[in-house]
Amino acid sequence: MLELKLESFGATLIVGPKGCGKTTTAKMHANSWIELQDEDRRDGYLAVAAAQPSRLLVGDNPRLIDEWQDAPKIWGAVRKSVDDRQENGLYILTGSTSRIAETPHTGTTRISRMEMLPMSLYESGESNGTVSLGDLFDGKGEAYEGCESGLGMDELIFAICRGGWPSAVNNRTVRSKLAVAKDLFAQTCSVDISNVDGVRRNPRWTSAILKSYARNICTLAETKTILGDVRASCGMSDSSFYGYVSALEMLYILSDVDAWCPAIRSKAAIRASKKRNLVDPSIAVAALGLSPDYFNTDFKTLGFLFESLCIRDLKAYASPLGGSVSYYHDRYGLEADCVLHLEDGRYALIEFKLGESEVEDGAKHLCEIEGLVRAANEKERQCPLRLPDLKLVITGTQFGYRRDDGVLVVPIGCLCP
Repeated sequence: MLELKLESFGATLIVGPKGCGKTTTAKMHANSWIELQDEDRRDGYLAVAAAQPSRLLVGDNPRLIDEWQDAPKIWGAVRKSVDDRQENGLYILTGSTSRIAETPHTGTTRISRMEMLPMSLYESGESNGTVSLGDLFDGKGEAYEGCESGLGMDELIFAICRGGWPSAVNNRTVRSKLAVAKDLFAQTCSVDISNVDGVRRNPRWTSAILKSYARNICTLAETKTILGDVRASCGMSDSSFYGYVSALEMLYILSDVDAWCPAIRSKAAIRASKKRNLVDPSIAVAALGLSPDYFNTDFKTLGFLFESLCIRDLKAYASPLGGSVSYYHDRYGLEADCVLHLEDGRYALIEFKLGESEVEDGAKHLCEIEGLVRAANEKERQCPLRLPDLKLVITGTQFGYRRDDGVLVVPIGCLCP
């Protein structure tokens, strides 16, 4: 994705949650860089940035400016340089999401944004990558006969609790791997929530909101439900609540899923509220104060966290395909946990099921939704809705296979882009 951005625009701004690997990724594609957080050179850099920021842009391109928010004038210098040189792939900007810098120009058409996510299971080496999402869409799903995942239930639970944070993946001991998400949660509540826009906020209130999101992860909990949950532990006005939520969105911690509302039922029948989610399930685990051992006796909570993990990975795998993620749910109980749309109009209906015993129910839902699309097309022949190109049940099991109804069962430990 970054290669495409560099090919298409003069500069690229990489955004995403703290600790997801923005700087490391940028350095892999940069030919020179300056790091404004380098304390040995920081004062000199800031002095130059205040007086003549264009000097900091001198170097082999693409040139990375890390922590650019520390010297906001660099934004304007980058924008002008792109205008003057009329070239692409000149600059990469990265910086902490814990502080928003004010800029006089948006940078539209000159500086493009690219959002990074925590690492997927394929990137962390826990998915064997034997099933390509892109290949399934490109017709190879018809030839899909099955697969086998090497990711056992204990390893899957650990991956959910650890998260896709590069530093956690690279740590050597079990406790150090689990400590990263806990620290990220604590830092978000105590430091980042106030630094992001300069508004002082209460760490306890932030913690209460994230705990409520964690308890309601991958559900259609209404705002009043979460607000009531928060008020049970601390007093908070509506305006304060929305301010905290907005700050957590700026930090890329909250990551709600939008609804898909096709014209296959009346508008009143289809749920249109957002599905509550966090950028990584490990934050929910940390907010609830749980450990991997807890899930030996609570597979219900684990199922919701598994869905969050799958959504995170599907977003990553679909990004190079121009994909977006939504969900379908109506008041009759018919649902698809995920609807994955590609920019060319193709889409997949997807259910997430942790165990094999739930696959039948998930496949039934997908086939029923496909039937609704067919029925709607019979009534409205002028503008028919495309039938789903794929029907997938993504599982936490070992084996994948094709069902007689055309639904593909794929373990999450086999998926890749």
